[in-house]
Amino acid sequence: MANNGRRRVVVTGMGAVTPLGNDVETSWRAAVEGRSGIGPITRFDASAYDTRIAGEVRNFNPEEYAAAKDLRRMDPFIHYAIAASKQAAAQANLVINEDNAEQVAVLIGSGIGGLDTLYEAATTLLQKGPSKVGPFTIPMLLVDLAAGQVSIQMGAKGPNFAVVSACASSAHSIGEGAELIRRGAARVVFTGGAEACVGPLAVASFGAMRALSTRNDEPEKASRPFDKLRDGFVLGEGAGTVLLEDLDYALERGAPIFAEVTGYGATADASHITAPAESGDGAARAMLMAIKDAGLTPRDIGYINAHGTSTPLNEKYETMAIKRAFGDAAYGVPVSSTKSVTGHLLGAAGAIEAIFCIKAITEGLLPPTINQEVRDPDCDLDYVPNEARPARINHAMCNSMGFGGHNGVVIFSRYEG
Repeated sequence: MANNGRRRVVVTGMGAVTPLGNDVETSWRAAVEGRSGIGPITRFDASAYDTRIAGEVRNFNPEEYAAAKDLRRMDPFIHYAIAASKQAAAQANLVINEDNAEQVAVLIGSGIGGLDTLYEAATTLLQKGPSKVGPFTIPMLLVDLAAGQVSIQMGAKGPNFAVVSACASSAHSIGEGAELIRRGAARVVFTGGAEACVGPLAVASFGAMRALSTRNDEPEKASRPFDKLRDGFVLGEGAGTVLLEDLDYALERGAPIFAEVTGYGATADASHITAPAESGDGAARAMLMAIKDAGLTPRDIGYINAHGTSTPLNEKYETMAIKRAFGDAAYGVPVSSTKSVTGHLLGAAGAIEAIFCIKAITEGLLPPTINQEVRDPDCDLDYVPNEARPARINHAMCNSMGFGGHNGVVIFSRYEG
């Protein structure tokens, strides 16, 4: 594994709010135990909708992370981002002060941002008139305000922006965050993604696309990536933050080091607004780019956390892409989709899945793909079916793909001092 003389980037902290739990350890334990976080929608009356299930965040109290007066001016996706980021900072023992603030960056992505805030403001406008629209509507709904509010809450004064590439947003945030450190633009970067759109407009819109599962009678079995009976994804929500640091700075601080970011690849399908490229070419090129960036070969990869959305086309073409990138080695690498337990967190998905990759390395345990019941002949790889698997791995790959043909792949490696 060569770093070509560039700065090494390590992970020193992680934070998560997911349908499985409101921190990393709770979410990870549920994932490896194969416990689904999907259930009936409770946020609104979904009785008239074809899809009435989702992966909702439960029992979350944002006042544990920010003042109530500030929270009222934020959409829930921002609440989740702040919580995940403060968890990550606490784990990393990071204190931001005047000595380091200008070297601390924030890259928090989102696929949609404050969609429910937009929906509610539009409803208010139509029903009550323009004078009743709230003055904080715009800063509540803007995608970049997750990064902006994390910066304000944490006092981080380095580069600050949002990456928006639909469901690849988190992967691109992590990859671009690593690049900031590599080129010396920051020493610490809060990276990841946040999403909170389990609401009427998102469920109706994705439902109109026929993208969502309608397995309402068995919510815990609705998300079934790579299974032949999959019928669509399950909308989820939450946030994940992966705290990256320049290795020298992390060592200087005595920070805990959980993994190293060694590879990053980003490509476009240039094919279709929502469907993956039929050849799997774009995703395959991103995987190969990340492997080359890490100085590895396909056979070095010990685990792939797949994009695996539980849609008919994604798994077929992602399987093809893995075969295209890995060749014969594809049949020897375990692949799982943790969306089978979390649902699809859209712009936050890649961050949660990156955390699961890191935990797989540090814990020696591969999370399963649950609901593997009927084999799909188009999906013939090792998907770690239904039960977690002990395994010592040195390199884990995280795949993310988004509407618009965006592909983002990040490789995490066991840290070797």
